[in-house]
Amino acid sequence: MKVIITEACMGDRNCNDLCPEVFEYNEDELKSIAKFDEIPEQYKEISRQAALECGANAIEIIEDDK
Repeated sequence: MKVIITEACMGDRNCNDLCPEVFEYNEDELKSIAKFDEIPEQYKEISRQAALECGANAIEIIEDDK
């Protein structure tokens, strides 16, 4: 699974608060970024929750093909 933060990110940092293991705020870009190319298994569910709770709908989840 991959997580992409789109340009719609408003930088409110809700995802950072919810899951700091996966998301961090980039001061240069003024938006959150994902720390991983591939999300580790233990963080997949909380990453999905962050995407659902994102007020700007700026978190895209790309599920692994099975």
